[in-house]
Amino acid sequence: MPVEVRQLTANDVGLMMALSTSFGEAFNDMPTYTEKRPSADYLKRLLRGDSFIALAALEGADVVGGLAAYELKKFEQERSEIYLYDLAVSSEHRRKGIATELIERLKVIAADRGAYVIFVQADTGVEDEPAVALYTRLGLREEVLHFDISVGSGDKTA
Repeated sequence: MPVEVRQLTANDVGLMMALSTSFGEAFNDMPTYTEKRPSADYLKRLLRGDSFIALAALEGADVVGGLAAYELKKFEQERSEIYLYDLAVSSEHRRKGIATELIERLKVIAADRGAYVIFVQADTGVEDEPAVALYTRLGLREEVLHFDISVGSGDKTA
């Protein structure tokens, strides 16, 4: 069965929840993605807004992968950047070009929104080697430092 890539809208709350579950499974982190699920109203507002992009790869009615991205509007010029926050494909559907298809669809959306770049972070550990290989094939690799700044009361971890 062919895989369809679809941008989620406010009418796709169920698919957004299924996408979140698929992220939890793919990243082996179900608590983060499923224990404190946002309400349907929250997800509708998120999907209706202009700063969040969710794409689902569907095999029939089943979510087999997807991505979540954020549009960051710039102040120095009338343009934006797209931050690819999460990208995952279920283990049985990997190596079929689904991740590449998701990124290609995101590129079209980014261009339509006037974005000039899509950026993504990947860990350097063994578990992220396939992601690093994919992103290296599709884009320019940069070596950067990443810092988490807590918004809490002196806690250094988020």
